[in-house]
Amino acid sequence: MADELDLDAMIQRFRDRAQAVKNRPLPPIAGEERARFIEQAQHDFQDFAIIGDATAVLDDGVLTLTIDLRPPSA
Repeated sequence: MADELDLDAMIQRFRDRAQAVKNRPLPPIAGEERARFIEQAQHDFQDFAIIGDATAVLDDGVLTLTIDLRPPSA
């Protein structure tokens, strides 16, 4: 499996998914259903964007994603 796993491509797919969620049009729904859709889209974007910012390392069959959640330095 390690020979088949392209970590850069995997991370790029998460970046692409985050962008797709960000650009996803709202379906013709209203009220509570619309609010749930928007909330889920926000969670999806956040999750995909976080993974898209990760640094991936595969070491002895163990995939490690490092994600720096610290605020940028001033």
